[in-house]
Amino acid sequence: MLRDITLGQYYQTESVIHKLDPRVKLGGTLLYIVSLFFFKNYLGYVVAALFLGIVIKLSRVPFKFMVRGMKSIIMLLMITVVFNLFLTPGTPLISVWKLTITAEGLKLATTMAIRLVLLIIGSSVMTLTTTPNNLTDGMEKMMRPLKIFKVPVHEVAMMMSIALRFIPILLEETDKIMKAQIARGADFESGNLIKRAKALVPLLVPLFISAFRRANDLAMAMEARCYRGGEGRTKMKPLVYKKRDYLGYGFVVIYLVVGIFVGRL
Repeated sequence: MLRDITLGQYYQTESVIHKLDPRVKLGGTLLYIVSLFFFKNYLGYVVAALFLGIVIKLSRVPFKFMVRGMKSIIMLLMITVVFNLFLTPGTPLISVWKLTITAEGLKLATTMAIRLVLLIIGSSVMTLTTTPNNLTDGMEKMMRPLKIFKVPVHEVAMMMSIALRFIPILLEETDKIMKAQIARGADFESGNLIKRAKALVPLLVPLFISAFRRANDLAMAMEARCYRGGEGRTKMKPLVYKKRDYLGYGFVVIYLVVGIFVGRL
């Protein structure tokens, strides 16, 4: 299950999406996520799904790899659907004991499920096609106007990039600890929810110790290399827009125009 989480991982391959400027991918992903909350009918989500399918095809990342990342949010997806299905007032459709499924609840639950799936897959495409270094540079460039308000843009971008980079590392560490404890007789699967939660306590302690140790090692390495933040630093490969990047922006704008127009009919 832990290895199925694809957020924060990078998939190495040669594609048009991989070669795009990280600012295009960051801005496009943000606009795509925002657009999902503007649709008033299912035609908008069809357009969003087609747009995402084209991007995945151009990225050359296997679709199975994308779907595998959805396994980690099945529980969140089920909770979202159940709560919206049974707790939304409206026209009753089915009544089971004290629970009632309404037409409005069914529509809202379906909409939320579609939004969540498209949101997770869309975010995964960005991280799978962008290296951590490029992601940091892109975020720093896009947040540069915040320097007017004395926001430490470089440090914020660095922290966000490191956090994303640590996701697959910590998942791998968790998998190793779980296998080591299972080999010593630990049981993480039997029993009710409370027993399973208690069984995770011996897993969390070494995981937190390992995470703090890795963070300390990273801080020591950065200090040993005289890291002093973003002021006065130069880039080995500065970000420069190319023709394909402008085409990427145009592709996103076309999607927004078509998607929002169709989705709000």
